[in-house]
Amino acid sequence: MAAPTLGRLALTHLLVALFGMGSWAAVNGIWVELPVVVKELPEGWSLPAYLSVCVALGNLGLLVVTLWRRLTLDKGERVPIQVVEVLSMLGTALLAALWYHVAPVAGQLHSVAFLALALVLAMACCASNVTFLPFLSHLPPPFLRSFFLGQGLSALLPCVLALAQGVGRLECPPAPTNGTPGPPLDFPEHFSASTFFWALTALLITSAAAFQGLLLLLPSPPSAPKGGPGPGLQVGAPGAEEEEEKEVSLLQEPPSQVAGTTSGPDPEAYRLFSAHSACLLGLLAVTNALTNGVLPAVQSFSSLPYGRLAYHLAVVLGSAANPLACFLAMGVLCRSLAGLSGLSLLGMLFGAYLMALAVLSPCPPLVGTSAGVVLVVLSWVLCLGVFSYVKVAVSSLLHGGGQRALLAAGMAIQVGSLLGAVAMFPPTSIYHVFRSGKDCVDPCGP
Repeated sequence: MAAPTLGRLALTHLLVALFGMGSWAAVNGIWVELPVVVKELPEGWSLPAYLSVCVALGNLGLLVVTLWRRLTLDKGERVPIQVVEVLSMLGTALLAALWYHVAPVAGQLHSVAFLALALVLAMACCASNVTFLPFLSHLPPPFLRSFFLGQGLSALLPCVLALAQGVGRLECPPAPTNGTPGPPLDFPEHFSASTFFWALTALLITSAAAFQGLLLLLPSPPSAPKGGPGPGLQVGAPGAEEEEEKEVSLLQEPPSQVAGTTSGPDPEAYRLFSAHSACLLGLLAVTNALTNGVLPAVQSFSSLPYGRLAYHLAVVLGSAANPLACFLAMGVLCRSLAGLSGLSLLGMLFGAYLMALAVLSPCPPLVGTSAGVVLVVLSWVLCLGVFSYVKVAVSSLLHGGGQRALLAAGMAIQVGSLLGAVAMFPPTSIYHVFRSGKDCVDPCGP
């Protein structure tokens, strides 16, 4: 069998990146579309808190995958991945058609269709964490980088779509000299939320098609029936070893860089029950509690008083800061616990400012000024960017501890996210600690 050509290797990298794009694109797309749907759905400014709980409950998808592997004879990744992809595509397509449907629950209208489909998509995305990565064991290690690049696109491309969509403009009628004022003039976005979700469905279909292309390029997995290797890229086929080594050597770090990062590893970082590892796991839990539970629940309350454009930019640019911080961590990685703690403290300062704005809603400082808009958007971008960098850096340090350390890291991420979302649901959605504003009504006047 001839060795794979450079063109086939490039095609495989492209397919792996598109495959990784489908991992979290659905949930990321829902988050960046919140500024558009929040004005239409009955939960109003509390909708992000409901969505945070749905995403946290999406960890049930991990349980489903675990039960699948325990109760079935098929231990491969192909079927679970295809189920995840079908759920993602169908869920997003149904969201495009049904997101605005509401129904009474306990005497109050709720966006049942939107939240139920968000829960299904969150379960699919969480399940992708434990199904997509094991599939890459059939490929050389350099392809893992292409996968993580695709995961970055799963956050970046929905942000690009949201920026192209824009945000609706609201014009308030002039105050009448007598009588009641007319209704506000609401100018829609460049395209509707349904169109956005249809475009998101197209991205997921592209990702699923890329996975089918990988199945044609890759050899049959070891558990497949005997009968000769499949066509395409033969990772372990005779005659392909030299090309594989060439591919690996081209994409690995330069020897000097590798030596600089592994010459003096910290032994404490590799002992799971050491104080150093406990601090790293604590940082991971706290940062995920803040970024996945606490802060998203109050994003509308901190940003919407400054206008729809401020909320739109805070959500979209804040989401885009995540993959950019991940790319930064690939080039410049902080390995000092003190440095990571300092960055976490900086992120908490930005988070405290945003929480203060939410508490003072709907009349935070500098409301109605351009300076207020700039400060709130910049604070969201820097807060989420700093915390994203800390999460990637901590995960990279724990990677040296092997499977047990990575399992502990995963548990810290999920537990922190769940606790943050559950803790913020009562004050935002039950006790209404944070107050909402109304369009064209100035609650901050004398």
